[in-house]
Amino acid sequence: MRIFSTVLFALTLILGCSNPETDSSMTDELEDNPLTEETEARLMATEGGQMLLRAIEAHGGLDAWHNAETSSYVWGFGGGLESKMVAHNRTRQVFHDVLSMGGEPAPDGAQMVWDGTDAWVYPDSLETNPRFMATTGYYFQSIPFILADPGIHYEVLAPALLDSVEHYLVRATFDDGVGDAPGDHYTLYVHPETYMVNALRYRSTFGRGRPAIDENMSETLLYYKGYVTVDGLTVPSQFEGYGFSGGVKGDKYYEAASSEHSYTQPFDESRLVMPSSGARIATMPDAEQ
Repeated sequence: MRIFSTVLFALTLILGCSNPETDSSMTDELEDNPLTEETEARLMATEGGQMLLRAIEAHGGLDAWHNAETSSYVWGFGGGLESKMVAHNRTRQVFHDVLSMGGEPAPDGAQMVWDGTDAWVYPDSLETNPRFMATTGYYFQSIPFILADPGIHYEVLAPALLDSVEHYLVRATFDDGVGDAPGDHYTLYVHPETYMVNALRYRSTFGRGRPAIDENMSETLLYYKGYVTVDGLTVPSQFEGYGFSGGVKGDKYYEAASSEHSYTQPFDESRLVMPSSGARIATMPDAEQ
């Protein structure tokens, strides 16, 4: 899994804040998916995996996720990059039509792609790192479903308060070689009654190897808000990122939002092909020692 978390962006939702808006076009019955049985067995093997599975069920369930071939939405950081993206939920390939940068319209035809091997941006003058940005919004938007991937380990932590409500905590860490940032870790705040994910605490290690986990380290606390239900999946539409250190929430330093959600869009593989000229491939930074 290529989870790219960062200072810049992120992800919670104060669950009690909303009754998710339901898409009336969704059918009552979901087709059983063969991936679900294998995933459930893997998650049920540990206490942390069981907690994650409860959260996934609260957000629509594994069948709804596995039957959704793609994820599509407009995703953007306040004052930063905004794009219309389509991601393939099985291969994790993603293409974006870049709409704006820093509040200014992007050049005509601007795009960003992760093709499964390379990340590229067009035109090459676009000031963003596609190796990091092409999948970050997708992964944050797709929690908790994306954390059911193989190669992830789960640990139940002591419950903690989130805005005066005690939440269950489950931490996810990654095997070596899983994505570009295997040193990342994610701690989900799971509501004790609804089992919805209200927030995510994370540390970004992109380009920094695998630093040791320190319970007093600086992290980002990402709130998920504005939940909507589309094609059977209950997902956030608003995100607020705060500093977090020594168990204390700090100042808010970014916002993000998503809209125009769909989980039924076709995936156009021709969009993965890089233009013959004018594009730039991003490389991984050297890991800090």
